[in-house]
Amino acid sequence: MFMKTIIRTLALAATVGVAGLAPAMAAENPGDGTTIKMARASWDSGWFQAEIYKQLLEDLGYDVGEPITLDVPPFYQAVAQGDVDLWVNGWFPAQDTYKPVFEDQAEVIGMVADSGALQGYMVDKAAVEEFGITSLADFSRPEVRDAFDRNGDGKADLVSCPPGWLCERVVLEQLEDFGLADDIATTKAGYNAAMADTIAAFKDGEHVLYYAWTPNWTGYELKAGEDVMWIPVPEVEGVETVPPAEGLATCVADPCHMGFPPNDIRPVARKDLLEDNPAIASILNEVSIPLDDIFAQNAAMIDGDDDIEAQATAWIENNQDAVDGWLEDARAAAN
Repeated sequence: MFMKTIIRTLALAATVGVAGLAPAMAAENPGDGTTIKMARASWDSGWFQAEIYKQLLEDLGYDVGEPITLDVPPFYQAVAQGDVDLWVNGWFPAQDTYKPVFEDQAEVIGMVADSGALQGYMVDKAAVEEFGITSLADFSRPEVRDAFDRNGDGKADLVSCPPGWLCERVVLEQLEDFGLADDIATTKAGYNAAMADTIAAFKDGEHVLYYAWTPNWTGYELKAGEDVMWIPVPEVEGVETVPPAEGLATCVADPCHMGFPPNDIRPVARKDLLEDNPAIASILNEVSIPLDDIFAQNAAMIDGDDDIEAQATAWIENNQDAVDGWLEDARAAAN
């Protein structure tokens, strides 16, 4: 009986022919034979997300290879010129200024993390409650300034943006604009080392003030809303304001004027790639990654676990029901 079944199957295959079997294979692997030139951001906190998308595209049969690491301006130049096809590390509206460079050839599509890229100032929740802190302007009050003065120089200590980044200059300019340069001193040390010290100080019961952005490993160690809170910048006449974050429960005010516009983390891909590969468009449109998962991976990476490929594989396995749905929709879009 078993042998007869095999013979019937082979006979059916011969009747249908190779062309008849091809559609089923194509439906399972719509990317078979297509190479994707993927990029990833120069900041390693974005590599986990990139690896997840890479593995999903490979599950669809695409040949992705190792993503090329690029900073913001080079990526948008490269995607406009066709040297790369996509990345999932776009920050918008912060990177809207690059749209004239790429928008004829590429587009913003999907959402990795809605309002996932925030920047601003954070303090420990205990200090918010003890001193009634409502904005960065409260650091002009002697009792607040003294509570955050860890080195005895008469100024509150602020862990600032990483040295050399544009936001480092923005922070210094904001302190001047808000009249707080004599009240707050910024760190000059590397951000990761300074934040490790800050986290240790927090655990010892000290008050802490620091610049933060998301996603970042610090969000796993000091949880917004539980351990720390975002605080808005003051509104000062003559100082330009940026759009606030709204509905942010982890800020002491709503809307929260953070001094930096809230950003969505979004993929950017070449238009011709999306037109020729509806399965890719489907993946980019549907996939999203919870911020808490990104925070956890970033923290693990700081602790020495830098096997991003294995971390992405584990995340996919832990979210298999959602992943299976995304892949099924992508295969259907290709037909």
